[in-house]
Amino acid sequence: MSHALESVLDHARSAELRRAARALLRRPMLRAGGAEAEDFRLVRRHAGELRSWFDANTGWRLIVDSEVARLVKLAPTTDDPTHPARDARSRVPFSRRRYVLTCLALSVLERSDAQITLGRLAEGVILAAADERLARAGVVFGLNGREERADLVAVVRLLLELGVLARVAGDEEAFVRDAGDALYDVERRVLGVVLAASRGPSTIAAEDFDERLSQLGADPLPEAEDLRTRALRHHLTRRLLDDPVLYNDELDPAQAAYLTGQRGALTRRISELTGLVAEVRAEGIAMVDADDDLTDVRMPDVGTDGHVTLLLAEHLARQADEIAEAELHRLVKRLAEEHRAYWRRSAREPGAEVALVDTALERLVALRLIRRGPDGVRPLPALARYALAVPTIAESRSQLELGA
Repeated sequence: MSHALESVLDHARSAELRRAARALLRRPMLRAGGAEAEDFRLVRRHAGELRSWFDANTGWRLIVDSEVARLVKLAPTTDDPTHPARDARSRVPFSRRRYVLTCLALSVLERSDAQITLGRLAEGVILAAADERLARAGVVFGLNGREERADLVAVVRLLLELGVLARVAGDEEAFVRDAGDALYDVERRVLGVVLAASRGPSTIAAEDFDERLSQLGADPLPEAEDLRTRALRHHLTRRLLDDPVLYNDELDPAQAAYLTGQRGALTRRISELTGLVAEVRAEGIAMVDADDDLTDVRMPDVGTDGHVTLLLAEHLARQADEIAEAELHRLVKRLAEEHRAYWRRSAREPGAEVALVDTALERLVALRLIRRGPDGVRPLPALARYALAVPTIAESRSQLELGA
């Protein structure tokens, strides 16, 4: 084999491996059929290398068989509420009750037959929700009224999106109206790998919710020096892959020391596998995606909400101190008049500015560009990229010649 041909094949193989890794980071659960089939085949073809890389650098397990590929990602922190589960249609974030119903629905499906109707699933969830411990926690579900039916349907749509369920017949909207039912296949293999945790929930004895959540995803720092180093590498690589920006002031002394010494090696390994480019500043590191497809929150974005977010980002990037949200409400109310020809009509209705600002700030928080607090909004260093420079006017060649 000639050197040129070997080089071409190596390049093609590296490109395939990168596409497979990006597919897993974009969607950690890939199924063998449907729209994900091509990504699944790539991951299965390179499963050995991917499994080794994720194990060495993140501690995440990669499960691959003939039906599903599952990257069992453990969240680097448990205090980030900026990427909630959302309704598949409305994109409204899940409420507390919807999260509880999701867990209850999964427990019902674990014991169900190969097929189940939405009505039968609802009966099982109602029975499970009757647990007195849920009642003491303030969670009540009896399928009473359209709102509770809509909550259960939102959960079913999430399970359809994940591939836990596959629709055979029927319509969820008819169930919401109490005018029909739906039938699903239960995808056992997908159901079996949904949970991403370092330990089984039944092994946790803590009663406090925050403590239970912490233990569910806990990755304790080992005592042995080599294992401690490995754990630090795992934590920082997870943060660099998952967080839009990793700020140095968020790290404890051990993490900061490791990052100072290993910054180049960490970012190089990530870049080689994923194509992400490290942007290193004094305040921290951002792994930038030139293809812009590894995020669930885009900036900038189209539409009224996207434009409001961009304009607020530009405004906040010029602020040195915290700014009250009431001031942003006044700004957006004024902007709604300025951009009335482009923004949706409802943006000019009384009080609309409050919802517009809230949506924009939620996006900026998720991108780690600002922090919201009781006293207002504080810009973070990465927001500076959205500041507008002072415009300069360059004279043309002819003007310079005339003035000479």
